[in-house]
Amino acid sequence: MAVTIPFFRPDPSKNGPSAESVLGALPAATLVVDTANVIRYANSAAEQLFQSSAPIMTGQSLADIMPPNGPVLNLVEQAAAADAPMSAYGVVLDTPKTGVRTMSVQVAPLVDTPGWIVISLQEQTRAIKIGQQLEHRNSARSMTAMAALLAHEVKNPLSGIRGAAQLLGQSAAEEDRQLTQLICDEADRIVVLVNRMEVFSDDRPFERTPVNIHAVLERVRRIAENGFATDVKFIERYDPSLPPVSGNHDQLVQVFLNLVKNAAEAVPSKGGEIVLTTSFKPGVRVAVSGSTGRIQLPLVVTVQDNGPGIPEDLRPYLFDPFFTTKPKGSGLGLALVAKIVSDHGGIIEFESARARTIFKIMLPIVLGES
Repeated sequence: MAVTIPFFRPDPSKNGPSAESVLGALPAATLVVDTANVIRYANSAAEQLFQSSAPIMTGQSLADIMPPNGPVLNLVEQAAAADAPMSAYGVVLDTPKTGVRTMSVQVAPLVDTPGWIVISLQEQTRAIKIGQQLEHRNSARSMTAMAALLAHEVKNPLSGIRGAAQLLGQSAAEEDRQLTQLICDEADRIVVLVNRMEVFSDDRPFERTPVNIHAVLERVRRIAENGFATDVKFIERYDPSLPPVSGNHDQLVQVFLNLVKNAAEAVPSKGGEIVLTTSFKPGVRVAVSGSTGRIQLPLVVTVQDNGPGIPEDLRPYLFDPFFTTKPKGSGLGLALVAKIVSDHGGIIEFESARARTIFKIMLPIVLGES
């Protein structure tokens, strides 16, 4: 049965926009509930947040889409009891459809409809994550300077040290020859590490071509299934209608190979799953360096695993160079991922909870600039 919301009734004496059209255009997710906390209206932003259409949500209880004893419902009860607006910031919303999000919540009674409440939810997570992007890019820039320094100031002296050790080894006793060989081996190990870091100092512009992101993911999956992820179940949820990505095929393979390898190492030995998802979500734009324009990032790729999640105290340092929790890790994998994504003009984010970690990459498409 259709429900007529009182404040949506047209006023024949006015020719301005209706209240429904105004609420529908708001970027904040907006819901209207009645005295029984039954949803009577949901705008388009609410549809996106809860991944459900307005006709489906209308008629449901607010407790059906939010935690029953959560802070949002408590705020609605307080606003109804006091018949006054209420607000809260830094509210954590954690549901299967929304994931973990940090929200600003405002609730207010409807003046002309006693007991009815308007709820506005604005995501704070986006601003937090944009700040994280700047930190990731700063980490990549610091790695660029460090790599250039090491390449010039470390590799050349190491070459001299290794050569001297070899000469000493030719005339040394057997027990001393083991020490000179140790010097050579350790010098070689440092050179290998410096060589890995030199990729950060390569700031030459790369040639962009239209790249089929599904071809990239298919190659990554095949490498994984035939190597480090033989016992992992892969689930693919692709949007076949996606346009090409504007980028470099080999670099994108490296990005997703690193993410899938990390996911494969995190999942349990039995029942491990990695979910690869692609989708088209317009609306995200970032400023382009050296330009007054902005670039759209509508193509979204996610890599999700069912591992134990990333500990809360480690999350701020995840993209820092040399930070690793692996016994034999170098801590350069995610730093390199952040650099490549940044070079493509994209954004990388992650969400982690118990038994679920999701890395999300947003990329530009070939015809997506404006």
